[in-house]
Amino acid sequence: MMPAQPQGGFTLLEILVALAIVAIALAATLRALGVSAGGAQAMQQRSLALQAAENRLAELRLLRAFPNPGRQVEPCPQGPLALVCEQEFQTTVNGNFRLATVRARLAQGPVLAELNGLLSSLP
Repeated sequence: MMPAQPQGGFTLLEILVALAIVAIALAATLRALGVSAGGAQAMQQRSLALQAAENRLAELRLLRAFPNPGRQVEPCPQGPLALVCEQEFQTTVNGNFRLATVRARLAQGPVLAELNGLLSSLP
């Protein structure tokens, strides 16, 4: 009779260590996926806010608006976002121009986009 040879295979401890490594890798992957999705949403919001600010400044130029110095706030929705545009007008050295600053944000949120431009009183 031949002596019994030990069978090859994994021990329970080796299997548990392998499972722990796989679990850690999956948790890291899920975390990275969550951060990536959050970053994409923030980028979309900033992009839409910049479009809203550009639209507002273009509208002021097309209307040939020459507002008095000061600050105005009005809604400027863009896509699915209910944005608010804060417009600030300042005098310049040349009295024929106004410096317009348009800031787009979500209601009670941080500024997502800020755009500066000049408005002219000249035809």
